[in-house]
Order: sequence, then structure tokens, then C-alpha cells
Amino acid sequence: MSKKATEFQRREMSRMYRGKEIFKPMNTGWIDEHVACVREWVANIFFYRKDGTTIMIDAGYNYDRLAEKMSWLGIDPKSIRNILITHQDTDHVGAVEADSPGLFRDARLYVGEIENRYLTGEVRRRVIYHLYKLPQVTILNPKTLLRDGQILNIDGIKIECFLVPGHTWGHIVYLIDDKYLFTGDTIWLGADGGYSFIAALAEDNKLAVRSLAALETKLRERGLHPLFITGHTGWTDDFAFAFAHRDKLCSPFGKRVHDPAAPYDAYDEADDTAENAHKGFLPKVSTRLG
Repeated sequence: MSKKATEFQRREMSRMYRGKEIFKPMNTGWIDEHVACVREWVANIFFYRKDGTTIMIDAGYNYDRLAEKMSWLGIDPKSIRNILITHQDTDHVGAVEADSPGLFRDARLYVGEIENRYLTGEVRRRVIYHLYKLPQVTILNPKTLLRDGQILNIDGIKIECFLVPGHTWGHIVYLIDDKYLFTGDTIWLGADGGYSFIAALAEDNKLAVRSLAALETKLRERGLHPLFITGHTGWTDDFAFAFAHRDKLCSPFGKRVHDPAAPYDAYDEADDTAENAHKGFLPKVSTRLG
């Protein structure tokens, strides 16, 4: 997405979703000793650090302050050699698009082989209940294409891929070291628990709901209880909370349980500061809500 298009989305979505309690990003900081996040308006991008290696999960917007906010965390963009992409939406790949500042020009991207069809132009991304088709995203970085169930090992870091289609056709969530599940845009955490992500932005809502149920089943069958780290609504370590409403969609304009922690305008970053980034670990959703 061009810088001009990024600014257009920020302006229009701020107006559309103001006061709706839809986007609830975390401010820049650390979740624990391994996972950090940067806030880019309504989106979070993540960094997993272990034994001298830092892996980036998603690449946010085409965003001017990314290097600055990474410096608050002590992370040098030049140290990022591997980036896991959950899906190709422009708030998840902006920093690696061809017209971006090029902070990660030499990093290898990992993207689902089905999701890659958007990048090759075989498929166009549809949003707002299929009313609009988004421009094709152009990425020049080297890519490794991933399959459902594939397991990677990067410098001793175990990464397992789960295909969870619906929001996009090839959306992948990543389970890292069997402890951290980076869910991208599959789970929306409300005040009363998790839902399938925002209905207006999905390729296929029924498929999204089925995929979320299948993900829950896979995790339960293996006895896995990871931290659920979402792209727009914070994190939780409560399995039941994460899947509380897995058979329901987040409707951006429908009635929801009031969330007192939700910002009025999630595009307002006034409280995302270097000082706040050093005030301890970021609280989970249930803790934030008391």
C-alpha cells in the first residue's frame, strides 16, 4: 500500500470506527521476556526474542515511526532476518511493501502458499462485505511459502503453522515454542471473550467460524494452552476466554458488551510513549478489564 493510501485508510477508518470499541491495540512494550510489540495506530506487530535471535511477526503499516518505536524496545531493524506474515492485508505487510522505507529489505518472509496468491495477483482481496477490492500488494523480499501443519526451526526457535482461512483465504497463525500463538486477524477479544474476527473484513465469515473451531480442537487435543496474542485486541492466557464465542462474529456496528478499556479513537497514539514502554510488562486483556 502506498504511503498516500495508508494515510487515507488511517483517516477514514478513524472516522468510521471512532467510539465503536472495535480496535484495542496494546501500546509499545513487552508482554514478557520473550515477546515485544510495537503499536502502529490500531495494529500491533510483534517480536519474539530468544538466545540472540529476534523474529518479527507481521509488518504493520507503511509507518514512519516504526524504527523509532523499535528503538524503545532495544531492537535494531537490521537484526531482523526473518518475518512471519499471518496474512497480506496492508496493516500486516506495510513495512515490507516495495514502496516502504526498506527497513527490512533483506529479511526473508514466511507466508502461506495459499495467501501468496494475493501477492502474485491470482486473487484480489475483498473487504467491506465484498464491496471493495483492494490494490495488489507488491513485495520484493525473498519468500518461503508455508503449508498447513508445517514446522520450521529458525536458530533453535520452533514455529508451527496452522492454516485458519476465512478472514483471508490463506491466513496462517503461528505457534512458537509451543507457548505463544500469534493469531493475526482470526480472534477478536471483546470484554466477554473471543469472537471470530470482524465480519465486514472477511472473505468468508462462515469459513472463518469453522476454522476457529478447528483451531480450538487441535489445541485441545494436544493439550496446548498458549498465550493468545492478537493483532488488534491484546493478549490473554485464558483458553476458555479466547474461544468463548468462537461460533460468533464480531459485528463492527452491532451491540457488544461494553469494554471500559477500549479507546474512543484507537488511532490516537498520544499515550504510546518511550516512557510508558519501560513501565513493566503489558497486561493481558482479563487483567486490564479487572
